[in-house]
Amino acid sequence: GSGQGTGCSITGFPPHTANCSPCCCSRRGACLSAFLMLLLTTLAALIALVAILGPPPRTPGAQACVTQTNRTGFLCDDRSSCIPASRVCDGVRTCARGEDEEQALCRAVPQSLPGFLVAHCGDPASWIYSDQMCDGINNCGDCSDELSPGTTCPPCGPGWWRCPSTVFRYCSCIPRSLCRDRVQHCSDWSDEYSCPGPD
Repeated sequence: GSGQGTGCSITGFPPHTANCSPCCCSRRGACLSAFLMLLLTTLAALIALVAILGPPPRTPGAQACVTQTNRTGFLCDDRSSCIPASRVCDGVRTCARGEDEEQALCRAVPQSLPGFLVAHCGDPASWIYSDQMCDGINNCGDCSDELSPGTTCPPCGPGWWRCPSTVFRYCSCIPRSLCRDRVQHCSDWSDEYSCPGPD
């Protein structure tokens, strides 16, 4: 049959394909060829970029967790291991796949760390890991991680004795293991005369 109104006559093809002129079919082929060429060129460029620069760094999807000692922790990629905040970027791979030491996470500590891992001291230039807050130790050097108004730490725990400490390492509590050892650790000597000693 003849294709009326299309300006072309294709014989030997079913009537439903008769509307396609050779010109139209060659344009479709050219369009398809150009698309495939563009796709292959883009893919080749990406492969070349990865070969030159290496694979892009994995963006850490760091998540907080609570450690067995009830401290802020870092959840490993296995979603079951929770390591203490202070074990992140310490030079030792603690998570099974080493994500706690990834370059993207540790490149500019503390700025590159997620906020839940960092605590600021009284001196704005100083910081500690969040699991070091309220642990009884003077990690900041000015006791701002242990005493008000910088923190809201609970009173001394069961293994501690509250007193004005003479030891730089402690702030307002000392470990009870230091009580009754014939060495002054409290300015009022209560560690030697009032403290009942280790639990």
